[in-house]
Amino acid sequence: MLSTRGNDRSRRRPFSCTIAIKPYLSTRGTTDGTFSQLKSDKAPMTIMRLGKLAAFTLACALLAAAGAASAQQKLVLYTSNENTLNELASTAFSKETGIEVTVVSAGSGVVVKRIQAEKDRPQGDIIWGVSRSLLETNRSYFAPYASKNIDAVPAEYRDPDNLWIGTNLHLLVILQNTKILPANEGPKSWNDLFNPKYKGKIAFTDPANAGSAFQTTTMLVDLWGGGDAGWQKVKALFANTKILNRSALVFQGVGNGEYPLGISMEYAGYLWAQNGAPVRTIYPADGSLALMEGVAILKGGPNPESAKKFVDWVNRKDVREMILKATFRRPARRDLDLSKLPGGMPSLSSVKLLPYNEEAWTAKRKEALDKIKDVIQETR
Repeated sequence: MLSTRGNDRSRRRPFSCTIAIKPYLSTRGTTDGTFSQLKSDKAPMTIMRLGKLAAFTLACALLAAAGAASAQQKLVLYTSNENTLNELASTAFSKETGIEVTVVSAGSGVVVKRIQAEKDRPQGDIIWGVSRSLLETNRSYFAPYASKNIDAVPAEYRDPDNLWIGTNLHLLVILQNTKILPANEGPKSWNDLFNPKYKGKIAFTDPANAGSAFQTTTMLVDLWGGGDAGWQKVKALFANTKILNRSALVFQGVGNGEYPLGISMEYAGYLWAQNGAPVRTIYPADGSLALMEGVAILKGGPNPESAKKFVDWVNRKDVREMILKATFRRPARRDLDLSKLPGGMPSLSSVKLLPYNEEAWTAKRKEALDKIKDVIQETR
């Protein structure tokens, strides 16, 4: 379902000046075929009227330019971020720039389908909060723009042709409710989740319903040997889990104490801990993934200048600090000292990151999802 916020004033009638001009100077033909100006005792009045006319014309031009500038002060933002982040960013950006923001929010798949459907007449200006794979597979819908913050974002998190740029990273982690399961009894690695004592106590999202769950599953297939060997281990893991329909149910379940453990994303653990829940974020010793989300300008959108301003703004250092403090989204840019910011997240260099062929898994996504569906059915 699409959610839209903002006022649509696009139908407001544009300012216009209509000027009726009467000729106060006239000419007449002469016998030699030339023209001469008629003498008139009203010449002084004519000059005065011309002066007024020039002033009026200038005023009209200035008002028309102001109207055109005002018409540009809008932004239509397509986003798959949750409402808390959408509200925070749109409000702060609008307050700083004076640009009126209309937020259209939905799941990333729905957002992309809308962009595809509107390709001949784009209605949005920006897509934000979608994965690298979606940005890559839909790059034909984006307009190139070199952000002012391009040098702060590592090359691995931006398009070489400047069609998109990363904004934040999600690390795949294990969440633990330490009130139900004491900290020293929790897992230290993905392999530890095979322990029979955790059977039925691990919450995980159906990979068919969440991109992060799909990437976690396929990462583990690779980690555990790939091919049939990898899938067999994933099957053993799934036998120990409770499969839930939405990502939010996983971290809510851990935060509320319904499940001792959950396979989720980094930001969720810090957010629940900040709100007082006994939630610990575990970075598995055998490795994790850093999943990028990014932003792009839609080609042919109605407000290209506003779109450029948003791309610059959303990756600015102080804005990334603001977003991290409120939502614990790890920034893609590397010049923030996370240890001195709320949550005290570890630096990316201190976390073991696994290799992952995102393009290959995206290409065989349907086949993999069919396999996962079978695994889930066989382990229920």
